[in-house]
Amino acid sequence: MAVIVLSLSLSSSINLYSQITTYQKTLEQSVVVAAEVTGGQAKPFIVEDDVRILELMLSALVSSPTIENVHIYKVDDESELSLLASYNKTGIAPVRAKYSQINELFIPQQSLDVMEVVRPIYLEDKLIGYVYVRSSVASLDLLITRSFIITFGVFLLCLAVCFLLIFKLQRSITSPIEGMGKLVQRISRTKDYSSRVDAHGIKELDILGSAFNGMLFNTQEYIDKQAQAEAEQLKLTVSLEGKVQQRTLALKEANSELIHTLEQLHQFQRQIVQNEKMASLGDMVAGVAHEVNTPIGLGVTASTMMLDRLADMRVAFEGKTLKASALTKFIDEGEENLNIIYRNLNRAAELISSFKQVAVDQSSESSRVFSFSNLMSEILISMGPTLKKTPYKIHIACSDDIIVESKAGPINQIMINLIMNSIIHGFEGMEEGDINIKIELMENSKVKIDFVDNGKGIPEQLCKRIFDPFVTTKRGQGGSGLGMHLVYNLVTQGLNGSISIVSEEHHGVHFSIMFPVKIVDSKHVNASTFK
Repeated sequence: MAVIVLSLSLSSSINLYSQITTYQKTLEQSVVVAAEVTGGQAKPFIVEDDVRILELMLSALVSSPTIENVHIYKVDDESELSLLASYNKTGIAPVRAKYSQINELFIPQQSLDVMEVVRPIYLEDKLIGYVYVRSSVASLDLLITRSFIITFGVFLLCLAVCFLLIFKLQRSITSPIEGMGKLVQRISRTKDYSSRVDAHGIKELDILGSAFNGMLFNTQEYIDKQAQAEAEQLKLTVSLEGKVQQRTLALKEANSELIHTLEQLHQFQRQIVQNEKMASLGDMVAGVAHEVNTPIGLGVTASTMMLDRLADMRVAFEGKTLKASALTKFIDEGEENLNIIYRNLNRAAELISSFKQVAVDQSSESSRVFSFSNLMSEILISMGPTLKKTPYKIHIACSDDIIVESKAGPINQIMINLIMNSIIHGFEGMEEGDINIKIELMENSKVKIDFVDNGKGIPEQLCKRIFDPFVTTKRGQGGSGLGMHLVYNLVTQGLNGSISIVSEEHHGVHFSIMFPVKIVDSKHVNASTFK
């Protein structure tokens, strides 16, 4: 109905517009023709200035029901206009001369109730005057009103006829569909899929009914098969319950064994991690022992020499053969040997003190106040025997003002593992290499450690799993694959921090470590605290 209303409205509007336009053009043409005929008849009288004949001629326009006013203008030799004659319909007031609107009214102009037009009058191609005609448009309004009434009446009639036809068509289509809907509701309630839709004589509805009947048939057949399958499934379920119970018992036993194996694996992993710690500490002990042997050996040699020289001096003194030159030489040699003993014993004491502090830190999980620069020095001193055997250089950038309270033990173990990892893996096969360690204090009471080497780097696939346990490139060559896993655990669990890695093959490795600390003001800390 909406489409029909829209179509009828559009067609009626177009028809009405066409009629009104035609009426307007017809009226314009009639006014123009009247002006041209009047001008043609008035030519000789305009030339002779015969006003009386012109008045008589214009009075004949009384028979026209629409023409209300007519003016005839003459153009003199100086192109000046003058009104010769005029016609005013009875009961219509005269209009003023249109001297100033002559050119504008060449095209018919329509106002609310009148139409005006001006036509030139030529005599042998010479302009001799103008004729002005003013006509009423009341007849046009009447025609437009009548056209509107007729169009609207036809519109309503067509709309009523269409509504009746559509209503009848709707009933012929909706009635079978409503019947089909009721059938669907009944089937939904009763689950009786044996019902069928009757034919109605409408091709499309019969096709729909046939398809619906086919669906009902297939549904009934499916339900029968499903009932049969459910019966068979019930029998199968009964037989499977026993098998499920057996499999459940077997699965429980397998789960118990798996849990036991997993516990053993975790215990083995903890043991390996502990062994890794002790192994690194053992290597440090061996290196420091070797390093301490040198100054102690020199001290023993110097002291033995002093004892020998002292025995010689005693013999000379008791035999009264001691000379002043021999005594002077003995004193000089004694001072030299005592200086040698002092320097080497002092060196041994420093090594033992550094090793003691590192060993205590590695075996302790408690916090202490320390200077980061001193801590790094102690770590390098403890690793001195190992580092002397390598051509690689370690550069540390750390301010002496970084004094914090934290766990020195995990930091020791982390730095030793990272340095040894670079030496063993990063610089493998390289004649030289650099390790740069930068330590800085962040604004949010955190310490950031950037560990960078220019070694071989780590492949992308291995870099993704570098912190996983048992990941190593030295499988079968003494590598356990727990070094970086231990570093990750020490950073995240021991220091409550974070660690990330950026590396490309043949472009070195960059570890970034950040963990919270308690900042200590160096002014309130005694220097003995760091020893």
